[in-house]
Amino acid sequence: MTAERKILAGHAVRRLRRSGGLTQVALADALDISPSYLNLIEKNQRPLSAALMLRLAERFDVDPRQFGGEAPGGGIEGLRRRLADPLFADLSLDRAEMEEWLAAAPGGVEAFTRAFDRMIEGGDAAASGAAEAMPVAMVRREIERWRNHFPDLDAQAEALADELRLASGDLYGALGERLRQRHQLAIRILPADVMPDHVRRLDLHARQLQLSEMLEGASRTFHAAWQIADLEARAEIDALVAGAAFADRHAERLFRRHLTAYFAAALMMPYARFLRACEASGYDLLLLQRRFGASYEQVAHRLTTLQRVGARGLPFFMIRIDRAGQSSKRYAGASAAPIVEQDSRCPLWALHRAFGNPSEILPQLVELEDGERWFTLNRATIGQAAGLRQVQATFAIALGVRADYARSLIYARGLDLDRGDAQPIGLGCAACTRSSCTQRSTPPRGRPLRFNERERGLSPFDFAAD
Repeated sequence: MTAERKILAGHAVRRLRRSGGLTQVALADALDISPSYLNLIEKNQRPLSAALMLRLAERFDVDPRQFGGEAPGGGIEGLRRRLADPLFADLSLDRAEMEEWLAAAPGGVEAFTRAFDRMIEGGDAAASGAAEAMPVAMVRREIERWRNHFPDLDAQAEALADELRLASGDLYGALGERLRQRHQLAIRILPADVMPDHVRRLDLHARQLQLSEMLEGASRTFHAAWQIADLEARAEIDALVAGAAFADRHAERLFRRHLTAYFAAALMMPYARFLRACEASGYDLLLLQRRFGASYEQVAHRLTTLQRVGARGLPFFMIRIDRAGQSSKRYAGASAAPIVEQDSRCPLWALHRAFGNPSEILPQLVELEDGERWFTLNRATIGQAAGLRQVQATFAIALGVRADYARSLIYARGLDLDRGDAQPIGLGCAACTRSSCTQRSTPPRGRPLRFNERERGLSPFDFAAD
């Protein structure tokens, strides 16, 4: 955290205190402060100092960075975005009222935001006829509830990876041998014209895991690891799926698929070794690819999962979009990034420029409307084609971390992350209130338009300020 940044984290402190069954007097005594001062912190009338943050982290065994990014409902900005909906246009709530609400009733704010988001998701699904939209949203909420970190799967995958490493330095070969010896399955690579519409198929009659010849090396290893996960981590995966208590069986299947893929990635990039390599290299993505025999996307996804207690990596978010701007993957992890939550994105973000610079990593420092800075790494990748006549899909992937945490990144060396030039971006035009943006395509929700025929600003839309 920068020294200049005041952290108001009363909601987080109160939640931790209550989870430990402590009174304000008891916690104040443990922190060596007065109960009245703790009361002011919990009401967001005093900032949380670095010393108190560390004492709380030790007392409750949590990552101290979480105090900077877990405001209920995304904090003031998250609340403001939701209340900008035309449904609330007649209420004229100002920022001071929102701050009072957040300080006085953080639980109520969180309940409101969850209900509002569920209403919007349900309305969008009904309006578009997309019956599958709700299962995807349900699974994403469950993944984010875990911060995309599943410690039991990581521990099992790490132990298995060490066992396989002792047997062979070639992970793909070791996976194939384990499938053959323990599960009586052989890996067979089939021509694209034999498997024109698939990349992987399990043929139990022939006792074969069949992979398309179109798969590259990292993908072949991943699919072999995926099959191992399905066979050997089923009990742990079953427990996590059962714990999610989905009412929808499609959501169960999607969540199971995510967990199986999570185990496979953890097998390829074992937690402790991967984290050491990240920290030693300054999170050099290309080096990590080569060292662990993984694809760029596999490495990017793995970076969002490094939240083991006592051995946490940087809190990255990841988002993957296609050329139309539609997101097919997005993980906030421990970052609490508002950028990830939006269905639309700012065209000034270099994520969109990545399509014109294939395989080149484009670093960009961006600044949101609330002044929060994020350091992002943007790159286009070519998806897997199943057959010779199939179109190879192109995606753009963004990795991002708060600028406060980006100093150790090799890509940020020499940059002034606090005061250097940053690209101002919004959370999509409908949620952005920057008035002089030349790229604006629609006015912000909840803001009345203004018209003056004698002049024209940089944007075609002039609207009332807050």
